[in-house]
Amino acid sequence: MANLKEIRNRITSVSSTMQITSAMKMVSAAKLKKAQDAITAMRPYAEKLTELLQNLSATLEGEVGGDYTTQREVKKVLLVAITSNRGLCGAFNSNVIKEIKNRTDFYAGKQVDVFAIGKKGNDVLSKTHKVHGHHNAIFDHLTFENVAGIADNLTEKFLSGEYDRIELIYNQFKNAATQIVQTEQFLPLAPIKSDVAVSAGDYIFEPSKEEIVLTLIPKSLKTQLYKGIRDSFASEHGARMTAMHKATDNATELRNQLKLTYNKARQAAITNEILEIVGGAEALNG
Repeated sequence: MANLKEIRNRITSVSSTMQITSAMKMVSAAKLKKAQDAITAMRPYAEKLTELLQNLSATLEGEVGGDYTTQREVKKVLLVAITSNRGLCGAFNSNVIKEIKNRTDFYAGKQVDVFAIGKKGNDVLSKTHKVHGHHNAIFDHLTFENVAGIADNLTEKFLSGEYDRIELIYNQFKNAATQIVQTEQFLPLAPIKSDVAVSAGDYIFEPSKEEIVLTLIPKSLKTQLYKGIRDSFASEHGARMTAMHKATDNATELRNQLKLTYNKARQAAITNEILEIVGGAEALNG
């Protein structure tokens, strides 16, 4: 059994760790509230924009998406990995990295490159994949304008023929304890499938419906990427809050076990001292 000094040192160390994890949990909880409000407020807009685009496209004949809908033979694929800049968030980053590897296996025999958003993904994937660009500072100033520049860059890579398909892989925020890994096709635009008949309605469009659709597509792509990064940002804080909560609980349990061990060892030491005193007194009297 470890001596009393060693156990006291371990209790002090575990208590310090518990204070750190508890503080990190509270910080993540505060950041999560703001990030959750942002993604919750944005989703209706993103869904309505997609619905509007689908309704307009469904009333048009022929190809209306132009180069954005061009279906080419898939030879070169770009996977956009959205991770975090920091760790201590459970399986948040490893789940995205694992899905990147699964998609790489799915496209076996084709050129698969990675575009990393987040330091953790860039650090790991750069060892196994060709990372064709990365953005680590986006989370410091997460605004639509900053994300729009990244979306334009990705769109240009597709329109120029540098890549035949671009996919987004990120954690979708469900709640603080649950994050769902999503794989979304960014480009080319997937064909619109709807079982509901769409009516053009008695509207006068200015400019034409074709021009409106072609204007909405870049806007929709920027919104899609922004929503994915916002989802990932909220998921990161939820995952970190959950991980730090579990770490705090584990540290508390370990500290209680160490205190029990310390008390038992201290009691045994006191008992031994009493026995030695009694034995010495009996020896003197005998």
